[in-house]
Amino acid sequence: MLELIPASAIIAIVVIALIVIFLAVGYVKAPPDMAFIISGIKKKSKIVIGKAAIRIPFFERLDKLNLRLIPIDVKTSNAVPTADYININVDATVNVKISNEPEKLRLAAENFLNKNTEYIAGVAREVLEGNVREIVGKMKLEEMVSDRQKFATLVKENAEPDLAAMGLDIISFNVQNFVDGNEVIENLGIDNIVKIKKAAAIARAESERDIKVAQAAADKESNDAAVAAQTEIAKKQNELAIKRSELQQEADTKKAIGNNLSLISSRGTKATSTAAKNNRNATVEEGEQNLTIQMKQLYENVLLKKSEFQAAQTAYQKAQGQKQNADIKYKAGLINQEEYLTEEMSYISQTASYKAADLAFTQAADTYGWAVMGITQ
Repeated sequence: MLELIPASAIIAIVVIALIVIFLAVGYVKAPPDMAFIISGIKKKSKIVIGKAAIRIPFFERLDKLNLRLIPIDVKTSNAVPTADYININVDATVNVKISNEPEKLRLAAENFLNKNTEYIAGVAREVLEGNVREIVGKMKLEEMVSDRQKFATLVKENAEPDLAAMGLDIISFNVQNFVDGNEVIENLGIDNIVKIKKAAAIARAESERDIKVAQAAADKESNDAAVAAQTEIAKKQNELAIKRSELQQEADTKKAIGNNLSLISSRGTKATSTAAKNNRNATVEEGEQNLTIQMKQLYENVLLKKSEFQAAQTAYQKAQGQKQNADIKYKAGLINQEEYLTEEMSYISQTASYKAADLAFTQAADTYGWAVMGITQ
């Protein structure tokens, strides 16, 4: 039966079978946390991470490097003197890993190929401990204790080139503890507690002062708002009263002319002759004109006194507000006695002016009212 199959077909089947076997034997697939290093034919080895590749059987070899984190506990083996000559021990936890950068990975392959993580951790620990000692010698104890992150950063930056030359990356560096045998760190803590208590007491005093100032400002703002509202109400009331007076001025003048006793008497004078009537009428007309002028003058005087009263009232209300504000500030200790007495004297002066203006306005209004009823001075 094989004789019926052409030789070319047999060759093709054999080639395909060899290719399949070749692929099955040489196919490799690297997980994301593992680097496969294929070497043998090419001068430069091939690195595979998280993908598949083909290795030529018998001619190329496959090696593996673990890319997982390697936790390391770094402790100084004996006390190290700081820049201020205080012996301390340092305890830190560090995470390193073989770098996945191609050049660093090749260096790691040269140094750690087929080595377990304990070996890699031991080599890295020696490098890190040496860098910890170096940085401790450059810093003062108080600086290290108060700023652990700075210390960790300096050690990390100092150690990175050394570990990079081996193909390793520092992922994290955390200082766990600083220990000294002379209780220097403990005394630093006590000193800091005293400073913190002092700062807290100062902050509290300043806060209480700020609260008093803010309360005084709030009271002033509230008082100013009340004064402004009262002033506006008084202003509107005065404007309404003046408007009503203006509308009634003409009617008041007519009432005054009708109620004036002298004009009533002149109108009642008997006149039989035309000349006498004309003389009476002229006398009445002249009296009405004079009274009209007098009523206008009295009305203008009322307006003047009212304007003076409004100005005095505004000044009084302002002084009243300033006096209340001064009372608050004086009680809070924000102004001295001399400043307080100045505000009090200003308030007393404005009060006297306000009362005088009020009396003058009342007298002017009464005089105008009597004139409307027919009684003039």
